[in-house]
Amino acid sequence: MKLTGALERVLRAFLADPAADRYGYDLMKVARLPSGTLYPLLARLEAEGLVSSQWELAREDAGGRPPRKFYRLTVEGERVVRLQLAEASLAARGRSIGGIARPSVEGAR
Repeated sequence: MKLTGALERVLRAFLADPAADRYGYDLMKVARLPSGTLYPLLARLEAEGLVSSQWELAREDAGGRPPRKFYRLTVEGERVVRLQLAEASLAARGRSIGGIARPSVEGAR
């Protein structure tokens, strides 16, 4: 899985409460993503078995709102996501530490 900025924001939203059901609009707000970016990410995560989805049961108090589709990390998804984010964090720290510690060859001339 290639961890893009958009994907990382979605995964972090799921990890805020891994057992919670999240619906698309909620994830769009939290991850600050448009629907055209979010829903393909969710479809890919579901195809990879990292996220499961389920349609909301029709409710009389929904006020005419169509049922929502809820998404949740699978057990395997939570494991993979935590691992991916930890690796990305380590890589980012390595780049920033390496970038500071290494003098520029061009600057030495």
